[in-house]
Amino acid sequence: MKAISLYLHIHQPYRYRQYSIFDVSNDHNYWIDHNYHSKQNNERIFRKVAEKSYYPTLEMIERNVRKHPEFKVSLSITGTWLEQAQSWAPDLIDKIRHLVQTGNVEIVAETYYHSLAFFYDREEFESQVKMHLSKIKELFDVEPTVFRNTELSYNDELAKWADEFGFKGILAEGWDKVLGWRSPNHVYQPAGCDNIKLLLKNYRLSDDVAFRFSDRKWSEWPLTVEKYKGWLDMDALRGNLINLFMDFETFGEHQWADTGIFEFMDNFIDSWLKEYDNKFVTVSEACDVMPVADEISMPQTVTWADMERDLSAWMGNAMQDEATRALYDMGKEIIETGDKELIDDFRKLTTSDHAYYMSTKYWNDGDVHAYFSAYDSPYDAFMYYMNVIRDLSYRLTIAKK
Repeated sequence: MKAISLYLHIHQPYRYRQYSIFDVSNDHNYWIDHNYHSKQNNERIFRKVAEKSYYPTLEMIERNVRKHPEFKVSLSITGTWLEQAQSWAPDLIDKIRHLVQTGNVEIVAETYYHSLAFFYDREEFESQVKMHLSKIKELFDVEPTVFRNTELSYNDELAKWADEFGFKGILAEGWDKVLGWRSPNHVYQPAGCDNIKLLLKNYRLSDDVAFRFSDRKWSEWPLTVEKYKGWLDMDALRGNLINLFMDFETFGEHQWADTGIFEFMDNFIDSWLKEYDNKFVTVSEACDVMPVADEISMPQTVTWADMERDLSAWMGNAMQDEATRALYDMGKEIIETGDKELIDDFRKLTTSDHAYYMSTKYWNDGDVHAYFSAYDSPYDAFMYYMNVIRDLSYRLTIAKK
């Protein structure tokens, strides 16, 4: 048997507006930019991406589920995305609910606010995981059994936490520096854990679709179904579970519809399933049916971002360190106030995208950071964020009186 585990991540942050120092203590609205065409207008961005990616990609999944009862997909969906969908495109929730009810689409657990709280405040991290589980139960009536941390950030400590929490599986990047001679195409046991299984992204085959599909400078462009399937068949000789992990927005947003990405996926799914004993499995099915090949230890944190595959995209400069420290230093006091609006604003500010916008990395990674940023420069992102932090601090002082 050769199996593909296709996992897609769905997320949109709440972007803070160009919040001025003159707004501090006067205007507590951080998230609603009344200029609809602003780069920080969350409603406009969500609706744009919905038309380009969310609707057509869900239609692509539904089309293939109807055609191939054996086609399976796993999704992780942040709480910030779910809230925005409920506000501006509730039918997207309905479409996902319908797909979940087919049994062909599985939901993966994560932090509600797409935060890196695990590395700053374990209590807050666990609260956000529980919030996410509750939201998924409320909207889709399922209880996720597999966990992924924000940006696929992973280390041995996280695996131990997830094992003790009761998850059966956890996802991570299949990074060469960790794997060495081993292949990502197996199920592994995290070091020091008793029950939980580790699934590793096959980053080369995933990124061929997610990043290189429309790159005309790529030596393998254009990527045909025959060529890609041949690569998968060859790679399966190193292990028969191929984990294709990528952003949901790969389809229609990062790779526009006119690149042929949707037709490619339809034809690829057809071609893969026509071959006897080829399958798609959800991440939990992979944990259940695949034997453990070996134990893997990752004492240092690995992510799926940038060339280094570490946390430097979010913790790489003094601006990021100062902003994150200032936020988490207030966290416990903010939670203790019981002020729901204050707590929600604090938690929205933990979203990892905000630190990402402050990155000053250059070369190839810098281009990616600039593409995703909602601000003209990392310094603008830092300035507006720190103004929001000042106002949050002011509101905390008022709430404690």
